[in-house]
Amino acid sequence: MARWQPHASERLVAAALDLFEERGYENTTVIDIAERAGLTKSTFFRHFPDKREVLFGGDTLAGRLADGIADAPAAAGPLEAVAHALEALGRETFTAERREFSARRGAVIAANPELREREALKGLGLTAAMAEALERRGVPDPASRVAAQLGALVMTLAYERWSDPAGHDDFGEAVRQALAEVKAAG
Repeated sequence: MARWQPHASERLVAAALDLFEERGYENTTVIDIAERAGLTKSTFFRHFPDKREVLFGGDTLAGRLADGIADAPAAAGPLEAVAHALEALGRETFTAERREFSARRGAVIAANPELREREALKGLGLTAAMAEALERRGVPDPASRVAAQLGALVMTLAYERWSDPAGHDDFGEAVRQALAEVKAAG
């Protein structure tokens, strides 16, 4: 096996998702994932601390959300700044090419309690990252936390719609629709 091969992280994620679907999460080992990807176990651990984390993308989403909030127009209110970040995330991350992968990932997570728990923890981390980014914009607490919580709800609704294999909206459109619904409910 070559010492270095390009796109190792992406190959590990794809291999893990395939194996989790085929065998189940519990019946798949790190060695299985690494072998399917054509890599070694040590390469796996250079990219991920354990097999659970292979589906959760590290802190990249939190950083992108924080950057998007920071880049929002100065006149944007807290919830509009979050929406700006979510729309930017859609252009960068939640593209049409990723829809099938995201739907498959969601099904694997839904089938396993440990992965559902990790997904919930990730959601809490994303909400905290949004609240912190809003505070850096000068939004006081508790308004920053309220806007972050509402933003998390908007993100969840938009993601569910966007990742539906039968869906046709882009993520940005799903964000705008969910934001309008959340505002109408308030």
